[in-house]
Amino acid sequence: MILGIFVGRELGKQQSKALFFQKNELSENDKLQQVLSFIKSEYVDSIKEEMILEETIQELLQNLDPHSYYIPGSHFSELNDPLEGTFEGIGVEFRIVDDTVVIIQALGGGPSEKVGIMAGDRIIAVDGENITGPKIGNQDVIKRLKGPKGTEVGVEVVRKSESRPIDFTIVRDKIPLHSIDAAYMIDENTAYIKIVRFARTTYDEFQVATTELRKEGMEDLILDLRNNTGGMMKAAIDLADEFLKKGELIVYTKGKSRDRVDYFATRRGSLENTEVAILINEGSASASEILAGAIQDNDRGLIVGRRSFGKGLVQESVQWPDGSAIRLTVARYYTPTGRSIQKPYDDGIDKYNEEAYERYLNGELFSKDSIDFPDSLKYYTEGGKLVYGGGGITPDLFIGLDTNSYTDLYRKLNFQGVFYQFGFEYVDQNRESLQLEYGEDNFASNFSINSSVMNEFYAYASEKGFDSVSTLLDEASLNLAKNRIKGSIARNFVGDNAFYEILNKEDKMIQRTLIRLNKKTR
Repeated sequence: MILGIFVGRELGKQQSKALFFQKNELSENDKLQQVLSFIKSEYVDSIKEEMILEETIQELLQNLDPHSYYIPGSHFSELNDPLEGTFEGIGVEFRIVDDTVVIIQALGGGPSEKVGIMAGDRIIAVDGENITGPKIGNQDVIKRLKGPKGTEVGVEVVRKSESRPIDFTIVRDKIPLHSIDAAYMIDENTAYIKIVRFARTTYDEFQVATTELRKEGMEDLILDLRNNTGGMMKAAIDLADEFLKKGELIVYTKGKSRDRVDYFATRRGSLENTEVAILINEGSASASEILAGAIQDNDRGLIVGRRSFGKGLVQESVQWPDGSAIRLTVARYYTPTGRSIQKPYDDGIDKYNEEAYERYLNGELFSKDSIDFPDSLKYYTEGGKLVYGGGGITPDLFIGLDTNSYTDLYRKLNFQGVFYQFGFEYVDQNRESLQLEYGEDNFASNFSINSSVMNEFYAYASEKGFDSVSTLLDEASLNLAKNRIKGSIARNFVGDNAFYEILNKEDKMIQRTLIRLNKKTR
């Protein structure tokens, strides 16, 4: 035993010496590779070298800042497609209901619509392979349906009106991922546009929408960027250019290895005389803040809502031959007055992500008086308006959360998707009768939530674990719930435009903005 201990100790010393000499023969730049090589050759169990390498890169980047990160090759298109504004597939929106893939809608002009796929259809097989059952998940379905443009995929569909399954052969194509969820006239002079992301196609979509809205009499515009987490900086710059005069500064960027770059408005702006109000909240970030900051700092429009997220870092993408990529922060962006609106991240990524919840706890989402900015974070526009830096865009007109109507019960029903799920189920069961009685064109104005629909909703909510909803909703939250139910039914039956048209009638931020615009312009 003594001899064994001695031999083991001497071998350990020799191995340590070998490592020491090997280390000295290499530069500090080789240390990471040397550690990985040592683990690979000497670790007690077999390892997945690629997994360790990817996790090491991810940890390295995340320790720099919250927005530098690594993208594995298998996830690249999933994260990049929304920025490009397109993907390649069959063009359907679906949900998995009772272990079955149910089509919510076949996207207009897409390959599925062209062959006759309809809302309510159930896909039971793809290329002859069954895709029903408890093990099927969203990613499994997406993996089977997406694919390169021009390739074929066979789907077998069950339709309520047909006694037998129907076989379709669909040729995949490029499918647009729209940035604009809704664009319509909210009153005779005011248009409403909801932008959900800033992608390569956003500016073109915006141009099409505003051209049509001007024909319908648009003089004022409400641009809804609430919960828009951003995307491409260029898309935000292009949209800001539409409102600003030639030569006005939109944004500038600079970093340690990046010289300052200024982005100015050009002469092409088609909305320079349109009154604009931009809606933001704690979920508005990045490109949303670039656009809101440019409008605010140039005294060009009204910013309404609550302080935005506070993401003012610029990422640059590098893709590797294996399809993976990194997005590395290379600069900060600054609003025209010189504000860096990036919120602090020195205390780590967890604390950074919890900051939004801290705002809720300290009352900031309910009262603007809870925000106390030091003088060093105060800036003034050329028009003399006081604006603030230090983390997000602070609105000109603060609208706090509505605690009277948005009760805890209502929020739980909404956040857990009960309203939307009920809307889907209701349309799925009543699609033909809704089409016969209302049609799609007049649905929003003619359909109403009666006691029969509400009783169905109460029963559905009870199935989802919400008992006694009928007695717990007070008058204010009941009206809000009815509006949300109607909107959810409209979204599944007609589309997003009808959804927002209905919801905005009860949206206090929208209504306050309309009053402010009407007072200012008429």
